[in-house]
Amino acid sequence: MAAASPSDSALSLPRNVVIKTEPESEDDLLISPADVPVKRDPVVPLLSPVSGLQPLAWSQDHRLAVCTSSSMSLLELVCDVHSNKQDLTLHRTSIPVPTEALKLRVGPTAELAQAREKFSTHPDPTIRQVFLADKDMNPSIGLHKGIQYASWSPLGCDSSGRCLLACLTLDHRLTIHNSLKRLEWNMLVDLTKKYSERLKERGYSKKDSKPPEANLQDFDELQRRFRMQTPLRMEWSSVYTTKQVQPDNTCKDMEMVLLAVLMENGDLVLWKFVLPFLSASDVAFYDIVESGVTRPSDLAWWEYESADRRMSGLIVGSEVGPVKIMPVSLSGVKGYFTLRHPVILWKECDEIAVENLKCVPMIHPIQKSSCSLIVASRGCYVFWCLLMISPAGLNVHNSHVAGLHSLPVVSLAISQHGVAVYTCSVDGWIKKLTPTFTENTLIFNQEDMLRPENLTGRRIHGIAVSRNGAYIALASTQGMVGGHHPVNRTYQVHFVTLKTSETAAALLLKSPAQNLYKTADLLDLVRWQILKNKCIPASLLEELDQKIQEVDSPYLWRLKLFLVRILHQSLQTPPTDHRWKPTHTENKVFVRDEEDGKDGEDGAKEEGEPGGVKKENREEQMEEVQAWINAVETHIMRENMKKVLGVVYLNTWIAQNTSIPSCGLVEYLARDSNDRASEVLIGHIKKKMNKQSFSERCSLCQAVLPFSDHRQAICENGHMWLRCVLSYQACQTLTFKRCLLLDSIARLPEPEDPEWIRKILQAPCTLCDSPMI
Repeated sequence: MAAASPSDSALSLPRNVVIKTEPESEDDLLISPADVPVKRDPVVPLLSPVSGLQPLAWSQDHRLAVCTSSSMSLLELVCDVHSNKQDLTLHRTSIPVPTEALKLRVGPTAELAQAREKFSTHPDPTIRQVFLADKDMNPSIGLHKGIQYASWSPLGCDSSGRCLLACLTLDHRLTIHNSLKRLEWNMLVDLTKKYSERLKERGYSKKDSKPPEANLQDFDELQRRFRMQTPLRMEWSSVYTTKQVQPDNTCKDMEMVLLAVLMENGDLVLWKFVLPFLSASDVAFYDIVESGVTRPSDLAWWEYESADRRMSGLIVGSEVGPVKIMPVSLSGVKGYFTLRHPVILWKECDEIAVENLKCVPMIHPIQKSSCSLIVASRGCYVFWCLLMISPAGLNVHNSHVAGLHSLPVVSLAISQHGVAVYTCSVDGWIKKLTPTFTENTLIFNQEDMLRPENLTGRRIHGIAVSRNGAYIALASTQGMVGGHHPVNRTYQVHFVTLKTSETAAALLLKSPAQNLYKTADLLDLVRWQILKNKCIPASLLEELDQKIQEVDSPYLWRLKLFLVRILHQSLQTPPTDHRWKPTHTENKVFVRDEEDGKDGEDGAKEEGEPGGVKKENREEQMEEVQAWINAVETHIMRENMKKVLGVVYLNTWIAQNTSIPSCGLVEYLARDSNDRASEVLIGHIKKKMNKQSFSERCSLCQAVLPFSDHRQAICENGHMWLRCVLSYQACQTLTFKRCLLLDSIARLPEPEDPEWIRKILQAPCTLCDSPMI
């Protein structure tokens, strides 16, 4: 049913028109019928059972968080250019569950002990039973161990430009983590402890700051104090930009992100993180919103953006059925408006819990305006709501999709590229819902996802879709074995493709992100195809070359370099013997007759000739591919050198040492006489430098470091230093950054470096777009 309808006067199409949200094949890309799900190896075993209602969460930087009863298991999908194995490359790490139990503060310890003793033997059974069954108020019955929920921040929130992880344990400890190094996780702040200290300072008052009238001897007050600091869910907002006034009265753009935490009493606690988030001092309490929902169940951000109009809100679901949006006031954020009142999306209290809340922005193809699609699972049904803002106000259209599953929906995931909703029930059936627009509402096309044979009969606990919709991850365990439940269950994570390699390649060529790292899941499908076929698809290479002639963007050159490097890996023969395995054969010398030796030599030649020819052809082909790699790398490096020299030209004065080897870069670029852009840039640089040169010197012997190679610098005494891929300075320190795919290194900024050099050193890898860690 539709709670409100948009104005029909502005619509010129008939009422029965249906427009698909996925574009047609000639305009963009439509997932073809050939996109049959294929299971990828390896299958990842879990050491502990999965825990939480939504155990899987996939980040924008291609890391999958799996909630288990002993730890947060993390799987990072790496599109490895240094391996010729066809399996997925997954870096596996974990964050253990804290061993010490969390004790929430609700008042003086002695007063709390008296209250627990009083209510454990209370004469009223309605009070006594509620107290005894509550694990927070009555810890004597034992707390659950494990991870309850995980939420990833947007990309670019930590010091390496990657995602932060918010982790909530089953004993209600909410912590924020980041991967400080390549495979190491670091806890940055404990928000539960921080909020508990704030409540203690405020005397456990509500938002109005009025002190509570009752003490802990009142059961309702005891229950309120526990529920006001018990987190259920947390979700990150998108990144906001604010203006901050500096001491010299200049304005500086500051980035921040908000974390909304849903408490058991319905409060929404907002935390502000100043980016890049480095330590606990960069987080501050932002606001608290009282939703009024008595039994909250789930949370999601609603963020609307259309031209210069932007709005935010928090969608709260309830265990009894209602769903509503609470306004969020964003002070100091340019262009943001606030909803005046809460918006009711579903008001029926039908005792069907709202779970798996998701919100995705869309473009209405008929009205050509921004809109938001909100979906959630309610038992066996999928609740959906379409929000559109018109000059007449906010229009709400909602309904349910019925007949999907015979059992309740346990997990729901959305692919935002070509919007599709994936749902699964505990029996393992996965359904795909594709929304299509009519004149004033939505229709969902339903289809069953074909399951690989080794996944049939398994129980599914959760699903998650990768950033660009290339893969779906499934957490599963055995179902009935021989008509009986197994005594010991083993839990696994499976990866299944949602797109073919051809579809992924076409998406890469038209990617709006223009960044290889952000499209790593699609790249992995293309990598898999090249390794299987040992060749780059001719159509892909032809279209890529054509686009390079038309646009000539660095992204397309990096994509070409990636394809050629994977081709080089596919041509390498895997080793037949294990180097680690000891050989037990003894070396013996056999003396044979002269005739036998001749026959053996001739036989070896005859047998080896065909293989020798193949080996020579392979070696020739690999040399050609290597030359191709070097040519593309050189082009990418030369273009980046021009970019660096352009920044140097704009930010330096005459006779100023910038610490960037400007003269060396000029000489390196001058070797190619056919590059007109380099000649013009070199002319400007030489005129500004006015014959001044500042040579790099070796820190060991003070000899001059010549610029002969963009990878390394060698002085006359043989000391070798690797060069920074971003600034081309020689890295002469023991610490430096290295890109995720181990392609290159980058120098760490020095205290004396100006702001424009620091900005250069914050860029991703020039060759593969991976972050520098």
